[in-house]
Amino acid sequence: MVERQSEQADLFATPPTPAPLHDSQALLALLDRWQSNGWLRALDRALVGLLLEQQPEADPRVLLAAALVSHQLGHGHVCLDLTATLSEPDFALSLPPDGETGSDTLLPSQVLGGLSVADWRSALAASALVDSWQPAEGNRPLVLVGERLYLRRYWHYERQVVDSLGRRLGQPLPQTADLPARLQQLFATSQQRPDWQLLACALAARGRFSIITGGPGTGKTTTVVRLLGLLQTPAVAVGQPLRIRLAAPTGKAAARLTESIGQQVGALALDEAVKAAIPTEVSTLHRLLGSLPDSRHFRHHAGNPLALDVLVVDEASMIDLEMMACLLTALPEQARLILLGDKDQLASVEAGAVLGDLCRRADGGWYSAETRAWLEQVSGQSLAEAGLLEGQADTHALEQQTAMLRHSHRFGRDSGIGELARAVNHCDAEQARQLLSRGGFSDIRSRPLKGPGDPAFAALVLGEGGLPGYAGYLEQLRQGRPGAQVGGGDPAWEQWARSVLQAFDRFQLLCAVRKGDWGVEAVNQRVASLLCRRGLLAGEHGWYEGRPVLVTRNDYSLGLMNGDIGIALRIREPALNPAEPEREALRVAFPRNDGSGGIRFVLPSRLPDVESVFAMTVHKSQGSEFAHAALLLPPARNPVLTKELVYTAITRASAQFSLLESREGVFEEAVRTRVRRISGLALEPAGQS
Repeated sequence: MVERQSEQADLFATPPTPAPLHDSQALLALLDRWQSNGWLRALDRALVGLLLEQQPEADPRVLLAAALVSHQLGHGHVCLDLTATLSEPDFALSLPPDGETGSDTLLPSQVLGGLSVADWRSALAASALVDSWQPAEGNRPLVLVGERLYLRRYWHYERQVVDSLGRRLGQPLPQTADLPARLQQLFATSQQRPDWQLLACALAARGRFSIITGGPGTGKTTTVVRLLGLLQTPAVAVGQPLRIRLAAPTGKAAARLTESIGQQVGALALDEAVKAAIPTEVSTLHRLLGSLPDSRHFRHHAGNPLALDVLVVDEASMIDLEMMACLLTALPEQARLILLGDKDQLASVEAGAVLGDLCRRADGGWYSAETRAWLEQVSGQSLAEAGLLEGQADTHALEQQTAMLRHSHRFGRDSGIGELARAVNHCDAEQARQLLSRGGFSDIRSRPLKGPGDPAFAALVLGEGGLPGYAGYLEQLRQGRPGAQVGGGDPAWEQWARSVLQAFDRFQLLCAVRKGDWGVEAVNQRVASLLCRRGLLAGEHGWYEGRPVLVTRNDYSLGLMNGDIGIALRIREPALNPAEPEREALRVAFPRNDGSGGIRFVLPSRLPDVESVFAMTVHKSQGSEFAHAALLLPPARNPVLTKELVYTAITRASAQFSLLESREGVFEEAVRTRVRRISGLALEPAGQS
């Protein structure tokens, strides 16, 4: 009887769920659950569906790899590293994201647990969806190179960058005999020995591609202004001035460079004709290339190249792989390209870490004996005491065109911010903690947070204790407002808006993640509620005066770029009908990106792509500087918590830096973790076959 009951129970038992790696429909069901949880993008799941339509018999292991390579693109990786993925799947893939729990859904580690790299690679190599042999001649959607799997488009971008830079590095330019004299003229007052700004100019002058990297305050902008003077002087002398363009990835970075260069060109010890031939206006890369509406394509490309001789790109750490490929494709072969940026900052939000990949050995200064001798000859300075590593057999052309500026004019040895940034950059978690806790510096501090309602958070936000906080800009908003007698259109309204924006820039909360108690979304709402309860804001939802907003998408019709910050203000406007009285209206004030210092006022209804910005991600803060920057760390380990993120947050601060910790040890874990953007550029240096 018991045996018969057991048999009947078996008849009605739920059949075992097919393993996702052995059954395509089971895999699709799993991917659907991951998507509904917000773990995968709809794009990732749609790709698998498309591939399955093309190859109904496709191996589920190949389909899963396709979903994961697409997912990794959304996390900044150019490709999927099979070994890294299998060694620690949940962490390598950030699934679940932002510390979420897996609930009853299978995790990547559970799905991939029994899979070996050899088996996965064999399945991919045998698939009709994958090119693994001479991919340049194929057209399959996936490309396998060693243990790296790409979507074909991104493999193509990577090859474009490698090939283009290789050609430029293989075309050195002849130098005139007066180069040493012209360098000495530009750097006559320098006391640095060796002067890395001078050496960077010398290296850039001799090639069609060069990189100038360095931390905050090392003089990257000063260097490039002198470099442009160095290049333009002989061209102007023969009546053929170079066509020079300046660009940056974001509108905010472009505006900052415009202002900085405009101030420095006039101080050059050069003829007025040369200074007049050095541009001071900086464009965004999208505007330079001619972004086409509703498209990822540009007006300028190989068939319609840019009309220029020299292109300088600032904040190059923010350039993703696709943008770099498009830029190089549109650049004339004879033109010079000079990249400026801090290699140690976070990489772009999009896929790729181009500057970091290209500069991975810049610290050592791996110059060949020939390069060292040439630098000493043209500079008149010895490199014997510079602490450079001797070039080995694997030294290649890229390293001969890379200069790292090593002396910070902003953060000296008496700066806690500078010392903390150096410790973090060296992954020295113990030293960084000592500096924060008992380093004797008044410009850096750490605070533990017991929870979202911790009074220490409120004190920081309000700016108590003499530190800048958000109460400062709101006080300027109230006290500086023009009086009732000041009519609409009066310059006083623009001056007031500028002062409010400047006051807001004195303090910024920086978050590592978007979700969770200490993510951007929750912190923004918490700060708005706090300021509203204190009577400093009249609202906390929707549009209200004093609301700071961040533009999240380029809008060329308004002249606003992704990353621009504005503040909603009530201003007086002239009446459309002279017979009617003037009225006050809510407008969002943005600084103009043309270096003029002007303000533009925009209707809130014209700004669909904005979000409140009491807090922003560290990624969004790149290219910005605040008197007081505060980094909020989440309580859980997360792949985004790296030394590059912490370093970038610290170096946004010019006068004060605060670290807010919701759990002990997270800071140390982050400092010890280097970011790893998976790509082929990191493994195959440009310029080396």
